[in-house]
Amino acid sequence: MINSVGIVGAGLVGRMLAVALAAKGVEVTLFDRDNREGSVSCAWAGAGMLAPYSELDCSEEIVFRLGVKSFDAWPSFIASLREKVFFQSQGSLILAHAQDRADLLRFKSHLESKLPSDLPYPAIQSIDGAEVRRLEPDLPDRFTGGLYLIHEGQVDNRQLLRALEATLDNLVTDWYAHAEVHEIEPQRVTFSYGKTLRQTQKFDWVIDSRGLGARPEISTLRGVRGELITVHAPDVRLNRPVRLMHPRYPLYVVPRENDRFLIGATSIESEDRSPITVQSALELLSAAFSLHPGFAQAAIEETRVNCRPALADNCPRIFFQPGLLRVNGLHRHGFLVSPKLVDLVVKFLSTGAIEQDFASVFSEEKIASANTR
Repeated sequence: MINSVGIVGAGLVGRMLAVALAAKGVEVTLFDRDNREGSVSCAWAGAGMLAPYSELDCSEEIVFRLGVKSFDAWPSFIASLREKVFFQSQGSLILAHAQDRADLLRFKSHLESKLPSDLPYPAIQSIDGAEVRRLEPDLPDRFTGGLYLIHEGQVDNRQLLRALEATLDNLVTDWYAHAEVHEIEPQRVTFSYGKTLRQTQKFDWVIDSRGLGARPEISTLRGVRGELITVHAPDVRLNRPVRLMHPRYPLYVVPRENDRFLIGATSIESEDRSPITVQSALELLSAAFSLHPGFAQAAIEETRVNCRPALADNCPRIFFQPGLLRVNGLHRHGFLVSPKLVDLVVKFLSTGAIEQDFASVFSEEKIASANTR
């Protein structure tokens, strides 16, 4: 068993790895250029959707399998944290206006063609208008049918980051926030912190989970823009995430506690981090209003933009060499796949074993160690 691990990048995966490893008695040290709150991370700007079936429409089977395993693991992981985290597992609903009905049927057909044949339960239900209203009584009558994906849900991303921070306060050896990491090498992290001079710490293993910050080492990384608007809408009631078919890209509305809703687009192929555009804001808000008229009186509380790290196939990878792991390429699936991805890393570090069903996630590769953070 390893004794010490240095984790560079304290976003979602970095924090979850720190919790999982520290729980096994490993001495964990965190390094990050962000604050302890994590407000610069992709996870801070995410929606926390757990939708392995919905995402299968445009993702690979390995993402689906990681997502299904992770969905089952989320409740116990959340229960291990020191603070409450909002978690919901009441499925998700996919709807379309009359003019987009063909897109909904195409989505269903494509999804069914990619689903494993040995599923022990019906994953997708075609529902009529009466069932839509039973599941979501507050929606208008114009939705005469849709799809109900039973085994999906959501987690509150910012509550989760705060709960991870509170839990790690008692677990990690050191947490260097606002640190400047100069070099990441097998078993070594060279960094500056505050007014201290450059220094190097040694570990049994180093884990690089910096997302796009690792681009100097992983040249195939690209950023995928996500846009999100948070509104306070006391006149709207939704029981679960709702996706709405759209001619350009799927839009979603995610209900949170205290009458707050996240309205977003799943992905935009751009690395632009500039503020949300008028066009995007109009599309997102118009879609929300078309879903429920109560959004007309909603108060806009926040707009968010960030770029998620993705590889060419949009699948996550664990790059490894002796003494160094790099976990990256989570694309827009960070919350979806993280619990199982963390489990794979912990098992690999503890035993050297790679689960056969998830062997494609691992890549033995020499990656240049010099980097500036």
